[in-house]
Amino acid sequence: MARTGGFQDDDFWTEFHDFLFSEQRHAQAEELLDTSPLLSFPADARVLDLCCGPGVFTVPLARRGRDVTGVDTSGAMLDRARKRAAEAGVRVAHVRADAREYENPGGFDVVLNLFTSFGYFEDPADNARMLRTMYSCLAPGGTLVLDLAGRELLARKVTPPKVVRRGEDLMVQTDTVLDDWARLRSDWVLVRGERVTRATLVWFVYSAVELRRMAQEAGFGRVEVFGGFDGRPYDENAERLVLRAIREA
Repeated sequence: MARTGGFQDDDFWTEFHDFLFSEQRHAQAEELLDTSPLLSFPADARVLDLCCGPGVFTVPLARRGRDVTGVDTSGAMLDRARKRAAEAGVRVAHVRADAREYENPGGFDVVLNLFTSFGYFEDPADNARMLRTMYSCLAPGGTLVLDLAGRELLARKVTPPKVVRRGEDLMVQTDTVLDDWARLRSDWVLVRGERVTRATLVWFVYSAVELRRMAQEAGFGRVEVFGGFDGRPYDENAERLVLRAIREA
């Protein structure tokens, strides 16, 4: 039996890659870029994908002619992103860096942080710091799009253990609410033949009101919250918590 160290551990991203980044997820990214009004950017937009993973969005963005930079702390995921970009014949700048510390002041027109890649740091002040990094990387008038599973959505979806099978592999996920809904813990067990791998992940979860306030405290002026990439309201029919914020001039 093996155990990974969670979000900051390359072994976690490698072991659970197929469950986190299926080909279905890559196809979903392509569809969202074609259909979402929240992901419609000018053709010459400079785009930063912060926590880009294996290139789920960086490659299709580059294929659509955007000037794309992907930043991630995982060397293993960046290797996969580079390989995917090479296979697609597109150019993407890849940078290994901590999302709290990456610096390129005013270097981008768009910053993306997608598929719940926010709230991973143990100290909540570091999550706020990451938002300030997003703000500083934007040029005046630039746009942040941050997508995650909001607390309101998780409250109706935290259920008994979830079982997912991919081919011969089996993954069991058990979620536990911590600290009066401040954080969520997920215990993952992956069974691959006779090999069993366990991982425990803990992250902060945010309501729409909290996330909006954090974005404003980071410096953003105009902040909007949506219930999906189609721009629907964040209400009882919401599918995601999608925040769009503008760095005003």
